[in-house]
Amino acid sequence: MDRTCFPFPAIRYKEYTNELIALREKERGDWRKLSCEEKKTLYRTSFRQTFAEMEAPTGKWKTHLGRFLLNISLALWLFMGYLYFIEREFPESLCERKRRAVLRRQLLLRDNPITGYPAAWDYEADDWKKNVKNKGS
Repeated sequence: MDRTCFPFPAIRYKEYTNELIALREKERGDWRKLSCEEKKTLYRTSFRQTFAEMEAPTGKWKTHLGRFLLNISLALWLFMGYLYFIEREFPESLCERKRRAVLRRQLLLRDNPITGYPAAWDYEADDWKKNVKNKGS
């Protein structure tokens, strides 16, 4: 493969045929006598690609993007399958009865009495205090 960093190959790209040997002999003379097609043939004898062909985009980014999107979609399908088949029900601690029990326990233990729920709870009246801006949430 030709490289732009090292544009002069150590060996010729094509094998010599009788036509190429005759063209190489003609090359030693005046280059103005060579046709454009003969010059291109001489170039292709030594080099596989032109600089424009070497630096042209290959389109590999499309393959990388496609693989990336396939992996993302596979991950999303696996996640949805996990949610549907494995994690169908919410934990017990999220039901209303359990949440009320946790809140009641926090109030009884006076957990975080300055800024938490107990700060807004009136223990004598066993009800929420009036005119409290933030009831712990």
